[in-house]
Amino acid sequence: MNGNENQYDPTTMFKDWIQKSGRAQAEFMKNFGALMTNQTSKTFNPLDTLKEVSDNTRQAQSNMMENMSSMQNKSMDTMFSIGQMLPSFMNWGAYKTTISSNGRISIPEAERNALGLGEGDLVQVIVLPIAKKSKAREVKN
Repeated sequence: MNGNENQYDPTTMFKDWIQKSGRAQAEFMKNFGALMTNQTSKTFNPLDTLKEVSDNTRQAQSNMMENMSSMQNKSMDTMFSIGQMLPSFMNWGAYKTTISSNGRISIPEAERNALGLGEGDLVQVIVLPIAKKSKAREVKN
């Protein structure tokens, strides 16, 4: 075989490719038309089909946006309701303190002043243990 000779003729290859792609495109359009139309007697019109697909897509997007808006409104209502149920965040504080020998805890003066607490005011305490003074000591039952 000589290096200058080409066993493939580009002109013939191009003609074959055009014919095959044309047949494939015609077959695709025929099958696509059959899929997109429910009536076999109706002639397939790609522009009408594209318009229908576009309209369906637009409607689906519109429905999705309405659903998202509705979900946002519901979550805002829920947050507002929770906010109404919870006490104002300006009326609570968090600090660390230790338990005295007789089992009492004290509220530091700065926190009492910030919360406007005075002697005899009723408060609710939530205890979250942070650390034990001694690991050898066990919890009494």
